[in-house]
Amino acid sequence: MDIKAHEIGNIKIAEVVSAEVIVKNAEEGLQLLVDVYYQDFDKIIIHEKNITPDFFNLKSGIAGEILQKVSNYRMQLFIIGEFSKYPGNSIKDFIYESNRGRQVNFLDSVASAIERLSKT
Repeated sequence: MDIKAHEIGNIKIAEVVSAEVIVKNAEEGLQLLVDVYYQDFDKIIIHEKNITPDFFNLKSGIAGEILQKVSNYRMQLFIIGEFSKYPGNSIKDFIYESNRGRQVNFLDSVASAIERLSKT
């Protein structure tokens, strides 16, 4: 796993870069968050392919646990990927509601995340 740093003004953004799944459960999500937080990053970009597919099954509870930790640390999280492949209205509603806020956003590209951050 590598961290690619992006900066917008004085905002430091960590983009997690990996070829494998690095967040398999809530504990690994928390560890990633803590690692990034203590490197003085303000925001996190992670790719969908680096998160267990169970995250997108809301019944597993992984998404709720990780998003609670993101909120507790007052971080902003951007998950980049193609989310239409996940069936069910629950996940679609969850993504829609998340994208209405600022804490967690599900976007299709890093460029979209950077653009959104540049407007805040």
